[in-house]
Amino acid sequence: MQPYFFPYIGYFQLIAAVNLFIVYDNIQYTKNGWINRNRLLRNCEAAMFSLPLKRASDYLDVRDRELAADFKPEKLLNQLKGAYGRAPQFAEVFPLIERVVRHDESNLFRFLHHSIRAICGFLRIGTEIRISSGIAIDHTLTKQNKVIALCRAAGAATYVNASGGVDLYSKEEFHAHGIELRFIRSQPFEYPQFGDCFVPLLSIIDVMMFNPVDVVRERIASGYELI
Repeated sequence: MQPYFFPYIGYFQLIAAVNLFIVYDNIQYTKNGWINRNRLLRNCEAAMFSLPLKRASDYLDVRDRELAADFKPEKLLNQLKGAYGRAPQFAEVFPLIERVVRHDESNLFRFLHHSIRAICGFLRIGTEIRISSGIAIDHTLTKQNKVIALCRAAGAATYVNASGGVDLYSKEEFHAHGIELRFIRSQPFEYPQFGDCFVPLLSIIDVMMFNPVDVVRERIASGYELI
């Protein structure tokens, strides 16, 4: 799975649902994707927040991208504080956000890898997380072939992906290699935000700011179905 910056709850449901989670570092950076940005709540609407990156080729892998030299953690923290300073779980969650945003690392992948592990620790998700380049396969493989090679190298009997990948993979091809292909589909999760509005599918920050941590953990553990 690609690394994302404070991704939505379904990302952590996927991590929690498996025994081994492989996060890609040697995959091409996707411009305008979710690798270095996500959405928060502002005035009952979704608003973007992001990590600024050093100017570089769009063809570089995630592990070869760097945060911009003028990245100011305080500016991002103030943006998040302005959005959620009045949220019921702010006092408990914001120290975690500060640790992630102030992490002393300029490499994009290592910064994101640290953030994913920090959030998993906070949510008590104990799944083993491995980095793709550290697994002995032919890394010139791409797409489905690379996934199958990673599964075989890890000795996996089942591969689970987000439901958005249904059209990207062939159950028959996985079965031919002795691997069951499953998909995880998050169930709708609506909770009180500010006022009468509800904006779904925001960053995990939004979920944690408005729900006690035990509720978030329970939702991650059971608020999905495998198809």
